[in-house]
Amino acid sequence: MTISATEFKQAMQLWASGVTVITTYSEKYGLQGMTVSAFSSVSAESALILCCVNDAADTILGIDDSQSFAVNVLTTQQQETSNQFAGGCSHEERFSKNTWCTAVTGAPLLNESLMSLDCKLVEKVRAGSHWIFIGEVQASELRHGEPLLYYRANYRELMIVD
Repeated sequence: MTISATEFKQAMQLWASGVTVITTYSEKYGLQGMTVSAFSSVSAESALILCCVNDAADTILGIDDSQSFAVNVLTTQQQETSNQFAGGCSHEERFSKNTWCTAVTGAPLLNESLMSLDCKLVEKVRAGSHWIFIGEVQASELRHGEPLLYYRANYRELMIVD
């Protein structure tokens, strides 16, 4: 017997994670993006990452169409960006409220993020209520700042001790 969804969510709230925004652009669906906390590196040789996206998210359609996406790791200054891309407004508004540039694959990179990874989709795997997107990193943009964290349903910041 597995645990209930409520028990699982309570347990997972005890896992601190970084906050990312997954973005894509396709001719058919235009600019799309959403906040995602399920993101991880997979391999350094080839450079592969993964992110998990709920199958109800319309951003999946754009990733499927374009076969590319970007992962933007947010800074402590981007809580509002996280909220916008979590569904607080339309895709068009999300991008109009944030500065961005176009990556090699055509995916939008958020200019203020801590880092951005431009990825070509190499595999899509169904797992429960989510899709796991595995991307091969084509390019990276590294910037300065501190990462935005999510823990116990709230944003958090690192405490740096020298």
